[in-house]
Amino acid sequence: MKRRTLLSGLLAAPALPLLSSTASAKDAFHVPQVEALDLPADYWRDKVSDAAWDVLFEEATERPGSSPLDKHYEPGTYLCAACYLPLFSSEHKFDSKTGWPSFTQPLVGHIGTRQDFALIWPRTEYHCARCGGHQGHVFDDGPAPRGERWCNNGLALRFIPAGEPLPALRGDA
Repeated sequence: MKRRTLLSGLLAAPALPLLSSTASAKDAFHVPQVEALDLPADYWRDKVSDAAWDVLFEEATERPGSSPLDKHYEPGTYLCAACYLPLFSSEHKFDSKTGWPSFTQPLVGHIGTRQDFALIWPRTEYHCARCGGHQGHVFDDGPAPRGERWCNNGLALRFIPAGEPLPALRGDA
């Protein structure tokens, strides 16, 4: 770790309690309504690509602009790439010009949130409520009326076109 990064973090630490309240409304609003699976992350290792596993279960982030789902606007449903839980409807997808697939809202009850301090400044991370796979972060700079931008890793999603049947959920071992 660079000394400058460490010192910046130490200087910002006293402000964290004041800043952490900014995401509490989102945390309270997006309460999971699906039953969480009690499976270790390794259970999913042979069910998704190595790159997807890194994003979903090691909380990595794909390079901006690398996902074909970023500019994909066909009608359909976006599922968790691990357990196939539907997370987003295409009707809520928009071009955020960030290089990642972005949505104005998730499907109610299918997302869990928590505070993320990986960059020192608090952010709201969200994950699949069923398998716990990391999806991305939610920000308050999205379009009206909600003002939310659910910024997702494309590797963490699977798209199913409208009219096609959704696959059976995975993980019921």
